[in-house]
Amino acid sequence: MLRKIITPVLAILIFLGLWELLVWANGWPNYKMASPSDLPPAFWKYKELFLLMGWQTLWRTVVGLLLAVIVGTLIGMIIGFSKLARDALYPLLVGFNAIPKATLVPVISLIFIGQHDFNTILMAFMISFFPIAVSVGIGLSTLEPEYRDILRALGASRFTIFRKIALPKTLPEFFGALKVSATLAFIGTNLVEIVSPHGRGLGALFKSGETNGDYPLMFAVLIALAVLGIVLYYAVIFLERTFAGWADREGT
Repeated sequence: MLRKIITPVLAILIFLGLWELLVWANGWPNYKMASPSDLPPAFWKYKELFLLMGWQTLWRTVVGLLLAVIVGTLIGMIIGFSKLARDALYPLLVGFNAIPKATLVPVISLIFIGQHDFNTILMAFMISFFPIAVSVGIGLSTLEPEYRDILRALGASRFTIFRKIALPKTLPEFFGALKVSATLAFIGTNLVEIVSPHGRGLGALFKSGETNGDYPLMFAVLIALAVLGIVLYYAVIFLERTFAGWADREGT
């Protein structure tokens, strides 16, 4: 347990040390490339804004991710249990996922003018539901047909089959996809905050730093986003070990 804490901490410290060394070796000023030593003053100077806007980014990202879990699971159930639905929906899902999401931000902003929170949550959802839908769909489509036949013969509904057999089987794949989706959700949130600024969230704080040429602030925002992403990632790991710990084959 201690090793799992010390190892990532050491990796982060080594990364920060190499970053500091790179800036020092090249003699870059902080208006060209901020170094880790430039970030604490920026965090302290704008600490209230970081707390406020960090919370705005976090809650909208989490809501978008929760919607992605619900909708992605439902879509995964549909394509997993029906070959016809799988053949019909997969091309649509792949095509939609191939569209650069930055190009959708202006479209969403025009359709839902002034609905800043809704637009941000919607983009977080749109960019993060695909891995969940695919993982659940693949997990269900590979379910052994013998299980389905036996349960159907006993009068079990498809939802019962999903809840009793398919869901436990797909949990490892589901949580693997959820780890990816958690990161993607932050990307979606910040796309709206930066491309369609409305003065809320860490993306707006980053845009302010860019406008004012405050590079330490910009890099501090990037680090804050990375920290939030790590926190959400480990929250997913906690849930994974709680609900699918039996699937953890990692050696001691």
